[in-house]
Amino acid sequence: MKTILNIIWLVLCGFWMACAYVVAGLLLCITIIGIPFGIASFRIAGFALWPFGRTAVPRRDAGAASCVGNVLWLVLAGWWLALGHIITGVLLCVTIIGIPLAIANFKLIPISLTPLGHDIVSTDQPFAGR
Repeated sequence: MKTILNIIWLVLCGFWMACAYVVAGLLLCITIIGIPFGIASFRIAGFALWPFGRTAVPRRDAGAASCVGNVLWLVLAGWWLALGHIITGVLLCVTIIGIPLAIANFKLIPISLTPLGHDIVSTDQPFAGR
């Protein structure tokens, strides 16, 4: 079932959201200070491409630097990427087949707002990152 949902997701909105994360990552990697944010953006691009069967778990070793980084991320790229998830989620809610995809889109909003301090793991091993 995960494979079917991932394929439908990829066709309807996953490719475009992953492209948005890659573009944000490339823009953030222009400066040396933005490289950690760019890496986080590339990591989330893979998650946005195939979200079913994976989940984001908080890291225990994330400290104050992650908090400060998340505030900078929110200002630089997070708000716009979260807005993309909201728009595509609302558009997916128009059809019945799109409702599970819209719910997955809404679940991606928190990780798009605060990506630092999270690991993306398989749902078969949700405690692997802890």
